[in-house]
Amino acid sequence: MRRPLRPLLAAAVAVVLAVTTAGCSSSDSVADQYADGSTKNYIAGDGTVVEIPPANRGEAVSFSSTTELGEPLESADYDGDVMVVNFWYAACPPCRAEAPDLEALHQQYKDQGVSFIGVNVRDQASTAVTFAEKFGVTYPSAIDITDSAMQLAFAGQVPPNAVPTTIVVDREGRTAARVTGRAEKSILESLITTVLAETP
Repeated sequence: MRRPLRPLLAAAVAVVLAVTTAGCSSSDSVADQYADGSTKNYIAGDGTVVEIPPANRGEAVSFSSTTELGEPLESADYDGDVMVVNFWYAACPPCRAEAPDLEALHQQYKDQGVSFIGVNVRDQASTAVTFAEKFGVTYPSAIDITDSAMQLAFAGQVPPNAVPTTIVVDREGRTAARVTGRAEKSILESLITTVLAETP
């Protein structure tokens, strides 16, 4: 005896939905963004802040790259500085939204031993230059689309696994804090101030 087709189809759809939901439980996954109708095509952070006490920080981060102007960018050039490293790309809405705040903090702290560095994870150099001109960004950005050297350099204790991600590095070159998602100006300012106040 044949069973009605409609109840079987409904049951199958329910099973598929349950499996799909279980497989996409991450709150910031591209799959979730697709499910909610978003088409932004990137993994968005939620503003989560991770701070690492000095005693628990790993090894110093070492990197070598090239800026959007074709100039070398070496970790050794920042020895003794607090670094603020922002991972971004031009079409990312929160990256565009936070750019003026990052530049304002760069101007505020640049004479206090704090260096800002951008890391562009998707664009060609010309796009990064245009972005900097449009938003008034004066600090350099590494173009990290060929070998992902900068992303790999920071892929240890607190990897930049969303765009944007902002990492604060202490004077010894160790990762001290990470903001996943748009960096609120007051929060980032507090993180910078805390790391600046540390005794190397």
